[in-house]
Amino acid sequence: MFHPASIPAPRYPAGQIALWQLLASGAAAGAGGWWAGWHGALSAILGGVVNISAGVVFALLVRLGRSGTAAATVRTMIRAEAAKIAVIVLQLWLVLTSYRDIVHGAFIAAFVLTVLVAQAAILIRD
Repeated sequence: MFHPASIPAPRYPAGQIALWQLLASGAAAGAGGWWAGWHGALSAILGGVVNISAGVVFALLVRLGRSGTAAATVRTMIRAEAAKIAVIVLQLWLVLTSYRDIVHGAFIAAFVLTVLVAQAAILIRD
């Protein structure tokens, strides 16, 4: 007989998601380098790093904020998501204002690609 409790809970290791994002950033850097040279490759790497570092901040805050109640868990998740968004906004501002030779297409493409890769990695179990 089938028992839902017998199915192991899915795990979503942050390290695996970050690795997938890093590989996607590398692919975007290769395409950006081919398209726009050194600055295209560096722009793509920076676009990927924005999401990777924000994901690491999210994972750390969730791990540190483990709680026993549902309400405390929701609070922890909201705080972690707010911190993730703040890190993304801050890094986007920092890169776009300080890197004069940024290739905007490569930067945004890598940023969006790493967001999509993170969502796809969450759907895949170990």
